[in-house]
Amino acid sequence: MNNYSIPHAEENSKNPERQVYTVTEITRSIKFSLETEFPLVWIEGEISNLRIPSSGHMYLTIKDEKSQIKVVMFRSGKSQLKFEPKDGDQVIVKGKITVYEPRGEYQIVIDYMEPKGIGALQLAFQQLKEKLSKEGLFDEELKKGLPLLPQKIGIITSPTGAAIRDILNIIDRRFPNVHILIAPVKVQGEGAAQEIAAAVKDLNKIKGVDAVIVGRGGGSIEDLWAFNEEVVARAIFESEVSVISAVGHEIDFTISDFVADLRAPTPSAAAELVVRDKNNLLENIVALNKRLLRNIRGILSESKIQLENLVSRKVLQDPLTPIHEKQQRLDEVTLRMERAIKNFLQTQKEKTRANKKHLFLLNPLNKIKQNKVLLREVEKKINSQMNFTLNMSRNTLNAAMKRLDSVSPLSVLKRGYAVCRTYPEGKVLKDSRKVSIGEFVKVQLSKGKLLCNIKGRENEKQTKV
Repeated sequence: MNNYSIPHAEENSKNPERQVYTVTEITRSIKFSLETEFPLVWIEGEISNLRIPSSGHMYLTIKDEKSQIKVVMFRSGKSQLKFEPKDGDQVIVKGKITVYEPRGEYQIVIDYMEPKGIGALQLAFQQLKEKLSKEGLFDEELKKGLPLLPQKIGIITSPTGAAIRDILNIIDRRFPNVHILIAPVKVQGEGAAQEIAAAVKDLNKIKGVDAVIVGRGGGSIEDLWAFNEEVVARAIFESEVSVISAVGHEIDFTISDFVADLRAPTPSAAAELVVRDKNNLLENIVALNKRLLRNIRGILSESKIQLENLVSRKVLQDPLTPIHEKQQRLDEVTLRMERAIKNFLQTQKEKTRANKKHLFLLNPLNKIKQNKVLLREVEKKINSQMNFTLNMSRNTLNAAMKRLDSVSPLSVLKRGYAVCRTYPEGKVLKDSRKVSIGEFVKVQLSKGKLLCNIKGRENEKQTKV
């Protein structure tokens, strides 16, 4: 058998025409060449064979009409995705080409993915909007109205942005004595959505808050993205206090706008919606007061004219007469009402007493008490009957025992009688002729037994001794 070994580097140098590599050497060489030649690539294709194991990493294949390549996206990169990829999606990915040495397969390790033809954020927005709409978070019948005159308003926004200044200026101008609570939060960047959701929940815990404004100024879709997060949408939906969403400009729409009780096109508009203009309210009150006074004057003037017409036609002989009649009529009606109320109250009292008595009888506790009393009585009767039965049985038993004892052979023996039996058979002897002279017999006494030898019989004419 011939032994063959792969030559090492020294041997390869002696035989340059035949350079032999190990699998690991050639694989690493290819990996180095690929990573050097393609440090970063952008690839477009269709997703297939997508799978996400418990590790959280994502494995898939990117393919076109003629070729395919395996793709890996580790958990850290996947957590930054704004949409949920699925098989069949056309995407663009960014990463580096490398070789997975254990299997000798080349693959792309990506750290970015976006859907082709539509931005990742826009796709994520559409996916979440469709999901929450199916769950009913946008239903109009679930939305709460705004209070007429809120006394305490919560504002969730950045404490340094222009939005908070605009809101405070407008509220102070329209209704200066409103109590304002500011919940300062980040409105963009990592952790902003969690802060906004927590602020909504915190303001719901404060007693007396009538409405909450959630918003910020304008910006790109990336800047406004915190208001498109699911955690913010669910916090707004679960709020017991009315929430006004005021994010960006009038053309900007976020998930918060759809789930909130009211959408304001801008933070300034939100301030105008949540509080009314105090001066306008005062003007309306003054106008209503004037209209009321005019109506009262008109009614009085018309009544005065009617009264003068009646007096001129001598219809009113004595102005106090109808008043006295009305007073008397009022007294009669009052008396009847008092009697009716008294009778009604008396009837209700009787019904209440009857219902109370009925309820008392139906009360399970009373039933239990009554049943306990009955149970004790039944228990006493059973015990008495048992004692009587036991005594009767005991007396019957004693009598039977006495009768049995009176006919017992042992009792006969105790009176001096004896039982004679053949020996050794043990048969009872009733006739002296059944035994011969000289035989033995066993005599049973009340206490003990005797073994006797027959010497003779008394019923014979001559007794042999």
